[in-house]
Amino acid sequence: MAPETTVDTAVLDVDGTLVDTNYHHALAWFRAFRRFDVTLPVWRLHRAIGMGGDQLVPAVAGKEFEAEHGDGVREAWKEEFDPLLREVQPFEGVRELLTALRDAGLKIVLASSGKPEHVDAYLDLFGGRELADAWTTSKDVEQTKPQPDLIGVAVEKVEGREALVVGDSVWDFEAAGRAGYAGYAIRTGGFSVDELREAGARDVFESVPELREHLVTALARR
Repeated sequence: MAPETTVDTAVLDVDGTLVDTNYHHALAWFRAFRRFDVTLPVWRLHRAIGMGGDQLVPAVAGKEFEAEHGDGVREAWKEEFDPLLREVQPFEGVRELLTALRDAGLKIVLASSGKPEHVDAYLDLFGGRELADAWTTSKDVEQTKPQPDLIGVAVEKVEGREALVVGDSVWDFEAAGRAGYAGYAIRTGGFSVDELREAGARDVFESVPELREHLVTALARR
């Protein structure tokens, strides 16, 4: 399905969409919870990746654990994830996607709720500072996805009017729907086509290059 003719902004999730981090995050969360004598199945943690840490902890461990240990386990997650950061790589075709969206006349915002130092590292991997008009970090919002705050802030940063959202998790599209924007999914997060569509994604693609080809063609027809 083609983007609306009024779309002037592309909001792209970073973790799991532009850089291959989801399984690193799942393992880091598993190790972090183990510090508090809580053992959660890694598959369950993986299913929650895409939420920010403020949403993930109560979702997988309960509100009582969040109240008692939320800040502590989030700090432990950072300590576990930081050594893995050097292993993170961008997905194939990321620079080409951002360049194509820019050439189509869209403002580009990289919407991450990651730690500022993590986002800085990701941007270095694919030249994000040169290709994007703006980006977000955890400092920009109090509530992360699936709440719509991050997407709203991203659009505001470039004074956009209508956005399309690119992401990899069901949480991206729940947030996009709440913000009132159309979403396009890449299966790099491990969710099924049906799950992504049910969460609100208009179309689902197997890779970044496949998404780029579709959007370039669709935007040219507007």
